[in-house]
Amino acid sequence: MHLTSDELSRRFHHHPPRDDETADRHSQVRGVLFNAAEELVALTGPSTREQSLAITHLEEAMFWANAAIAREIQAPE
Repeated sequence: MHLTSDELSRRFHHHPPRDDETADRHSQVRGVLFNAAEELVALTGPSTREQSLAITHLEEAMFWANAAIAREIQAPE
């Protein structure tokens, strides 16, 4: 798949929240994954490489979830 300039722009430019509802969805994603991170740290005990990787992957999940919200393509009205 050839990446067009428009597609690259969609991927790399900032997507500010369109409205308060969108900003709230971003906040909810952060909250859910923060809570999951706290639970994982409590369950897995002392810091280890594996624990660190689990947290890193939650950060990645947060990024992708928020990207999904920010990059939503609005259906034409």
